Amino acid sequence: MPDTMQIFSILFLMLGPFKIIGTFTMITAGADPKLVSAISNRAVLYASIALVLAAVVGESVIMKFGIPVPVLALAAGIILFLVALINVINQYGLDEPPPVVPDPPTIKMAMSPLAFPTIVTPYGIATVIVLTAISPDLQGKVTVLVIVLIIMVINLILMMVNRYIYKVLAVCLPILGAVLGVIQVALGLKIIYNSLKLLLDLNQ
Repeated sequence: MPDTMQIFSILFLMLGPFKIIGTFTMITAGADPKLVSAISNRAVLYASIALVLAAVVGESVIMKFGIPVPVLALAAGIILFLVALINVINQYGLDEPPPVVPDPPTIKMAMSPLAFPTIVTPYGIATVIVLTAISPDLQGKVTVLVIVLIIMVINLILMMVNRYIYKVLAVCLPILGAVLGVIQVALGLKIIYNSLKLLLDLNQ
């Protein structure tokens, strides 16, 4: 099981502001501050509810299948490795084109495309579910969910101040994303290695 800082960095890469700011800036272009605030708040609310529900329901479903913890940890390592690798590769200009959104800005954009699929990505949901499932106790599961909510608050703060510091974010976030991406590629491989080693030890 990764420690608290590792969990934070994993989820921050998958659910944090790296892919949010570009889409948020595009869909709120020309919007008045009240609408920008409403879109930000609703998007974070929708995303937070979806992630908490996914963690609770997803873990319950996984537990019913009786999947061993080392196998779940291996799944987490594979997901982390692949997503981190994709993010590292995307630093070289292979990003997907931004989604086409209607104009002018409306409150409906808080749900789509902002909350889904920009903030709440399929791999983000999968990672939250697996990290919750492999947590050894209730405290560990709560820690994962608290980290998710902290990241949602960070997203909200950055969206609220985006119009004032967008140029700084446009420079700093890619650099931070690249650094975290490389670290998480290695972390994903480490989790895969430890999981395979544990599985081999259990079968001996």
